[in-house]
Amino acid sequence: MAGRISDRDIAAIRERTRIEDIVGEYVSLKRAGGDSIKGLCPFHDEKSPSFHVRPNHGLYHCFGCGEGGDVYSFLQKMDHISFVEAVEQLADRLSYTISYEGGGPSVQRDRGTRARLIAANAAAQEFYAARLREPDAQAARDYLTERNFDGAAALQFGCGYAPEGWDTLTKHLMSKGFEFKELEAAGLSKEGRRGPIDRFHRRLLWPIRSVAGDVIGFGARKLFDDDTMPGKYVNTPETILYKKSQVLFGLDLAKRDIAKGHQAVVVEGYTDVMAMHLAGVKTAVASCGTAFGEEHLAMLRRLLMDDSYFRGEIIYTFDGDAAGQAAAMKAFEGDQKMAGQTFVAVAPDGMDPCDLRLKSGDAAVRDLVARRTPMFEFVVKSILTEHDLETAEGRVEALRRTVPVVAQIKESTLRDSYANLLCGWVGWDDLPSVRRRVRDEARKRASTRGSSPAPKRRQVVEAPAADALALPIGISRPRPNDPALSTQRAVLKAALQHPGIAGSVFDSLPPETFTHPAYVVIRQAMADAGGTSKGLGGAEWIEVVTKGVEDMTVASVVSELAVEPMPCDEDTVPRYINGVLARLQEAWVGEQVADLKSKLQRVSPAAAPEEYNSLFGDLVALEQYRRQLREQAVGDQSV
Repeated sequence: MAGRISDRDIAAIRERTRIEDIVGEYVSLKRAGGDSIKGLCPFHDEKSPSFHVRPNHGLYHCFGCGEGGDVYSFLQKMDHISFVEAVEQLADRLSYTISYEGGGPSVQRDRGTRARLIAANAAAQEFYAARLREPDAQAARDYLTERNFDGAAALQFGCGYAPEGWDTLTKHLMSKGFEFKELEAAGLSKEGRRGPIDRFHRRLLWPIRSVAGDVIGFGARKLFDDDTMPGKYVNTPETILYKKSQVLFGLDLAKRDIAKGHQAVVVEGYTDVMAMHLAGVKTAVASCGTAFGEEHLAMLRRLLMDDSYFRGEIIYTFDGDAAGQAAAMKAFEGDQKMAGQTFVAVAPDGMDPCDLRLKSGDAAVRDLVARRTPMFEFVVKSILTEHDLETAEGRVEALRRTVPVVAQIKESTLRDSYANLLCGWVGWDDLPSVRRRVRDEARKRASTRGSSPAPKRRQVVEAPAADALALPIGISRPRPNDPALSTQRAVLKAALQHPGIAGSVFDSLPPETFTHPAYVVIRQAMADAGGTSKGLGGAEWIEVVTKGVEDMTVASVVSELAVEPMPCDEDTVPRYINGVLARLQEAWVGEQVADLKSKLQRVSPAAAPEEYNSLFGDLVALEQYRRQLREQAVGDQSV
């Protein structure tokens, strides 16, 4: 029976973890003013940043897609793990010892599945790295040495060797307390004819790490001719840790340089990544066991984000042979989202970066990247090499092939520029006719796209003006910029972000102070949680309030309000909160004043003098209280 992690430990781990450090491993974050930092949302595709993180509150929220929560929910959604595994993962980062309540002595060994698989992979990497130094790994060491990788390089990239025995690793890990089902789930072992056996034998290995640096799989290179395992390279099979379309080899080492330098270099193999990094190109990565795809591109885009726009470069290095050119064409066809910032670098004589470094040294590798060619130019010129431009027929056929390619460029100014270049490359004198053909082809493509039903996508907007965002079930979402609800929104935001300042004044607000159904539910959830006097704050307070909300739309609004920036400096937050509370109270008192005036008009002072005088006295007192609230709210001009 599994033990329960104590609430005390959950709160302590969350409080000690810097959410910006965790999120920053997946997203490049930039200051957005005050206590807010922002970047491209990792949960949906967007070009402008609407994903905000509030470090002092330990929360995040995307104003584009509505995702939000604390550091635990972020890890759950990014790594597809359970809540318990997220807590354990963060505890390991902090070297924090969790106290499990109940469950017996096996609880520590039976910690979350993902944590166990990561531990198994880490132990396997240590084992393989140690075996690389043994006599039977001479072929693996020779392979690295022949490519100019010394022991330090092997250590830097975690290289290892899988020994010859059928179950050497399996027995080693089982002796350390791992079960076969865990090793099988991690992709390290498999069931053989006579029992559990290792997945890799007699191969050079590279550990494949997550962006956070955890070993999640391995890539294995064939060394011996009598190796019967199919394929020169074999990778760990798909597991709950290793998804080949969602991982890039070297990204754990390159991520900070990619974010800092606004450049990522995509190469084709493990040794190419090693060669690039050792030559000084610290931004090199490679896909593992699959072609570089859309999900890989999305990972890099989030790291290349800068402030409110994308200004990074992605440089593909391809072999100069036909296969390399085909790979470049495939990248071009799927790369229109950022084609203007995409380049190609092809080494002479069809060499890959590893061969280039071996033959010409580190400077040649750096020069290869520096001499990059824009993707559009590379693709067009690759097509032109297939035609004889010395003949009229060849030039006509070349234009027929390349005009549709240039027409794919979405930015009109860039498209016209390439039409001009195309004329020069082909040797065509009639520039106006080529530009006209390119524009006609572009219009034809646009009309074709417009005639088919466009896929429905949520509107992506800058925070916090996500007016059009609406989730489909339950209560409707209040518009953030609705002037009739602005004060109510400001007060709820204050009570969620700074419950200690909102305090008893907020707790004393009558339920009817809030008019929108979503705000009414949130106000009630706060009351049910014990109010601001409960003494909770930050992510823990938001979690308690969110748990009291059953409607998914309202829960998303809670997340939104918890992250939405205050329209004031940090040092004026108390004054601002007192002001908006007074303004909301004034609005409610104003309604009571209007109601009393209406009643007073219906009472005759002559026929019912006592009732009239009582109502009049209440009206005078309320008017005086209203004036006091108005004076208190005068200092706040931002709501």
